[in-house]
Amino acid sequence: MLTCKEFLRELADYLDTTVDAELCRELEAHISNCSKCYVILDTARRTIKLYKGMQPQEVPEVVHVRLMAAVERKMADQEARRQRLSLPKGWHL
Repeated sequence: MLTCKEFLRELADYLDTTVDAELCRELEAHISNCSKCYVILDTARRTIKLYKGMQPQEVPEVVHVRLMAAVERKMADQEARRQRLSLPKGWHL
């Protein structure tokens, strides 16, 4: 029997229907016995259905600029931490 943590690890592939038949049966057995994971699955399905029905929206330029600046700061912080710890390039904290 799968744990909730294992179920969550496989959730995206399950929703994409890319898991093999045996794992699919295990995931379905888990959600039939675990109300918490069933709610998570149902909520994810409903969210996907809702977003598929929406039209793409433009991100305002000011939001795009702020978002990109935040991403660049985060990447620079991670690189600085990596260098301080002398981790090989490509390793992440």
